[in-house]
Amino acid sequence: MTECALCSAAEARPVPVHPREETVALCPTCLTGVTEGPQSDPHWHCLNDAIWSPDPAVQVLAWRILKALPEDAWARDLLDIAYLEPEVQDWAEAGLTTAPEIVHRDSNGAVLAAGDTVTLIKDLPVKGAGFTAKRGTAVRNISLVPDNEGQIEGRVEGQRIIILTQFVKKA
Repeated sequence: MTECALCSAAEARPVPVHPREETVALCPTCLTGVTEGPQSDPHWHCLNDAIWSPDPAVQVLAWRILKALPEDAWARDLLDIAYLEPEVQDWAEAGLTTAPEIVHRDSNGAVLAAGDTVTLIKDLPVKGAGFTAKRGTAVRNISLVPDNEGQIEGRVEGQRIIILTQFVKKA
């Protein structure tokens, strides 16, 4: 019996990884995630191991699924540290549809990029955390919220929070 290359479940069947003709064995759950898009689910934590597979086709599928989970912080963090060889990265990106590019801008209109440092221009009460992020606080190594140009993520006082771009300026 063949095992799923992503989650090690039994009863997997070979599936081609387009645009190449290499195949990877997938269980029904992983196959649904690849073909119809994954839903936020603990099942996908199996990608913590799959992204580091020595098989490039498995890396491609893991990367594509992680990319399709932008609302999950763990998936974004894993994508940030994952390394794919350039030809494998090109293969992974070749199967994706291109959406309109989202550009994040600070309060002054400067373009923000992942890893930038920004400064808060207003005191911001942090809901659920019980503190206020003070004006002038530097937020280093920001992450961009992929589906919302008006939001970024960063750590303030050890808490990972979402910050509206209208309240920051690029440092």
